[in-house]
Amino acid sequence: MNTTDLLEGVLSRTLTEGQEIKLGCETWSVRKGILRSPTVKSFDQNQTGEVFGFKWARTSTFSRIAEVITPTWLAEKYGVFSSLEFLSEHDDHPIVLDAGCGAAMSGLAMFAPAFDRIRYLGIDVSPSVDAAQTALAERGLNGSFVQCSIDEIPLPDSSIDVIFSEGVLHHTDDTFNSLTCLAELLKPRGRILFYVYKKKGPIREFTDDYVREQIRGLNPDQAWEALMPLTKLGKTLGDLDIEITIQDDIEVLGIPKGAINLQRLFYWHIFKAFFHPSLDLDEMNHINFDWYAPLNARRHTVDEVTNWCQALGLQIELLNVEDAGITVVARKGRA
Repeated sequence: MNTTDLLEGVLSRTLTEGQEIKLGCETWSVRKGILRSPTVKSFDQNQTGEVFGFKWARTSTFSRIAEVITPTWLAEKYGVFSSLEFLSEHDDHPIVLDAGCGAAMSGLAMFAPAFDRIRYLGIDVSPSVDAAQTALAERGLNGSFVQCSIDEIPLPDSSIDVIFSEGVLHHTDDTFNSLTCLAELLKPRGRILFYVYKKKGPIREFTDDYVREQIRGLNPDQAWEALMPLTKLGKTLGDLDIEITIQDDIEVLGIPKGAINLQRLFYWHIFKAFFHPSLDLDEMNHINFDWYAPLNARRHTVDEVTNWCQALGLQIELLNVEDAGITVVARKGRA
């Protein structure tokens, strides 16, 4: 089976349970209706996949996040593109690749209003594709899934209309290489929407790496518990609801002057301890776990991201830079 036939087979879900498909030197298999890769990834990518498989299986800790935070978060980052009007600029029933779909939380928040006019394909390295498949089925929505890493998606070049990769590229072994692999899949004039972590100030960068190293040898359950005291501290700081004023820019630490909530001062400049008044401890711990547990969690600068797009022939239509990360919408130049 060539990759073009495979793409149509995946999208039409004509693959049969237990089927084995030879792709290059590897044999892929179909389990629970999902095509799955046999490839052994790097240690860090395997660990990252295991972490996210664990996280997305805890539906009780992310279901309200999907309702309370995710839609607003995406709308703020992608602006006009979150209205989905741009889909009309692509082919009828364009193929939308959710590259690193997880449990499809962001994909559903972004594309649910348009599922009747797109062909949705979710890709993830972790078993979270099973949770994503269930999430779509529970909503009566159609979608297809493949379990594999971003840099081995078995699809032909120039075959995808729209790629959505929300907070995923930085969780691979090489962010630029993964972006390159996705860009190759885009049709000429196809669009890619992605978000990557932004590099923070020196204390926060040190703490992020330090905490990640401290929980490196723990299994996901142990890492979840190890982060709970940090989450409780974040809640304590948030509940205080104290605002302080920093008199002058502290340039040596990357801390700007001005009024700031005490919890946000810690959050942006010292350590990530998420707080939201509408979420409980487990839900807030879910967000902290998402940040600290994966070994692959790179942070990037705006110059890096814009240079990558230029090198890959991706014309930036939206560049949204925030303290948390960098959001990009770009179109692939004509072939």
